[in-house]
Amino acid sequence: MRGKISWREVVELERCLLSVDWDYFIDTDKENWGSYLESGRSLLDLWYKRYLEAQAAGRDLTESFRLSPGWNVFWRKIRRQFSFARGVRAYVTDSHALSYDIARKHRWGVVCLFDAHADLGYGPGALDFEVNCSNWLGRLLKDGLIQRAHIFYSPYTREKPEHFRSVTGRYNVRFEDFSSQSRTFTVAAVHICRSGAWTPPWLDEKFFRFVRALGIPCAVTDCPERKWDPAHMTLSDQIRYLLA
Repeated sequence: MRGKISWREVVELERCLLSVDWDYFIDTDKENWGSYLESGRSLLDLWYKRYLEAQAAGRDLTESFRLSPGWNVFWRKIRRQFSFARGVRAYVTDSHALSYDIARKHRWGVVCLFDAHADLGYGPGALDFEVNCSNWLGRLLKDGLIQRAHIFYSPYTREKPEHFRSVTGRYNVRFEDFSSQSRTFTVAAVHICRSGAWTPPWLDEKFFRFVRALGIPCAVTDCPERKWDPAHMTLSDQIRYLLA
């Protein structure tokens, strides 16, 4: 009979997918935080539309979104509190839905999510819909592809754990405090998503700096460059954006 399992072995047993949404770091005025479809238009055209509408109301849209200084030290903190497996893989996309595919493929059993949203599905029957950016984590639990989800809410989230009692009452979901998290996981893969429908294009340069700061080669797919240049919009551009 084997003796006690060592702490190192416990860490190795707790292999996880570390899934990070860029909106974890973004504080925004309440009226700018909504539910959007992920599409080519929502990535850029709708941002110009919002910008023009705010400008017509005498506001500067860029002042409604504030980036937390925590983005610059996030990976340093992660490496203090999580172990990284040898050969860890990293993925970058715009949509968060890829986390479902990564977890389904590897079956590590645990997802650690850093996000402004729980992605457990919103509204009755949400977990019966096809996998998307808003229900992928709930679907992983419902489909039996993971045993446990650990959610680290953004300090700026407007959600509360009690909003998801219909899911948390059936599945093993834990809402965690990053500042007091103990080192109990080995990160087998990292997925970083930009969530461009929720995160403004003028912060993209910092987003890609954040990706590079991870220090692991990343496979970047379906995360197109967004050119933000409102100063050079033509009249036809403005009409097109306002009709988006």
